Amino acid sequence: MTTTLDQTLPDLDSWVRYFSEAPIPVLRHTVHELDRMREDADRVNGRALAGVILRDPLMTLKVLAYIESNRRKRQTTDITTIERALMMIGIDPFFRDFQNLPLVEDQLREHPRALVGMLKVTARARKAANWAREWAMMRHDMDVDEITVATLLYDLAEILMWCFAPKLALQVRQVQTEDRHRRSADVQAEIYGIHLYELKSGLTQAWHLPPLLNMLLDHEKADHPRVRNVQLAVDLARHSANGWDDAALPDDFRGITDLLRIAPEALFNKLGLESEPSVVAFYAQTRDGATHAGNAVPPAPT
Repeated sequence: MTTTLDQTLPDLDSWVRYFSEAPIPVLRHTVHELDRMREDADRVNGRALAGVILRDPLMTLKVLAYIESNRRKRQTTDITTIERALMMIGIDPFFRDFQNLPLVEDQLREHPRALVGMLKVTARARKAANWAREWAMMRHDMDVDEITVATLLYDLAEILMWCFAPKLALQVRQVQTEDRHRRSADVQAEIYGIHLYELKSGLTQAWHLPPLLNMLLDHEKADHPRVRNVQLAVDLARHSANGWDDAALPDDFRGITDLLRIAPEALFNKLGLESEPSVVAFYAQTRDGATHAGNAVPPAPT
């Protein structure tokens, strides 16, 4: 178990170095599932194993970092999905090399509130990844698995902060709870001393993750449809976690309907919100109000 941080580190390079050298923990449920599959390894297929790994953003990260650190000189193709990574590693070598993994629950044993926070962000990442995958299929994306992985890892820096700097992460959560109008990025920069998107970028380079994944994780490239696919799923998961009346959701809905070229009603149906009149009314009122006023609804903090 790695000692947690109580205070911020001096600069971005210090944070990147700390996380890139720390043993990354995974969820206890992940370890239990892997142990169960290990007992019957001869009958395990890559798709089933990938399904377990993709339930855990940190385990997903560990596999991608592993494949890059063990990259063969003759390997010229980047590995950007978990199934392809498992094909390169092999089932038996995977079970051999991924044993005795550190656990998130042990790491945060003395910080139960932080564990809850970390699990919430992880659940949010899963939800975002599921939405992103569905939308990528609707868009006939060239590789929906890449979109799934990128979305799952999008909030990686936030998850790591919950694991290794729980007191600081709780401070961020407290400020956000007290003032929901403040942008998350501003609160995080104030307390951590860095922007988490910069930390994410630094870590993807430190772990030598494929350039394609780096691109899909880059919010500044949101004009690209694939990046937009990832970003919108992450935004929707984050904002809807506050309730389906969150002020940022109308902008999310508009962005998604534009991306997928579908009507708002079709989107609500896909999200399972067709029976939520308050959501439909909220969106219609905001949209019509903006039209009648002759201006757009101002974007809400994210």
